[in-house]
Amino acid sequence: METEIINNFENDLKKTLESLEGRLKKINAGRANPSILDGVMVNYYGSLTPLKSLVTISIPEARQLLLKPFDKSSLANIEKAIFEAQLGYTPNNDGECIRIIIPALTEDRRKELVKQAKATSEEGKVAIRNQRRDAIEMLKMEKLPEDALKVSEEKIQELVNKYNKIIDELLDDKTKDLMSI
Repeated sequence: METEIINNFENDLKKTLESLEGRLKKINAGRANPSILDGVMVNYYGSLTPLKSLVTISIPEARQLLLKPFDKSSLANIEKAIFEAQLGYTPNNDGECIRIIIPALTEDRRKELVKQAKATSEEGKVAIRNQRRDAIEMLKMEKLPEDALKVSEEKIQELVNKYNKIIDELLDDKTKDLMSI
């Protein structure tokens, strides 16, 4: 039973790490990246539809996204959805497509984004600590012998250390990316 608890714990850690990676990708480094539009939902004929299923996204320049809708009548709704997503970008609608210009980052904005990345990675570590606590409580509820409990707790701590190290590496990579001009 304890191996099942540890396996479930590791699966939860993997999910937390995937979530963290997705959130770090959304912290923009001043370059055009289609993933910044991942969470945008468009009201398309009365139902919320992911933006990516309504447009083709291309990158004509390093700091520009070009969105060509499959249905030109949805341009206004797409533009409105980008505004409402509060991404900090102003979409330019020319009647055929939408262009999003990514502004160059100032040094202050870079530092602010690094702080945001650190806060996001710390949230990931807090989630891991909470998952560790829950897994240890589940082990204690199994009424294992003391030595088996100790071994299982050590395995859990090894996993925590491993995933915390991965989070630190992700943060270092993101910091380098944000601070490079």
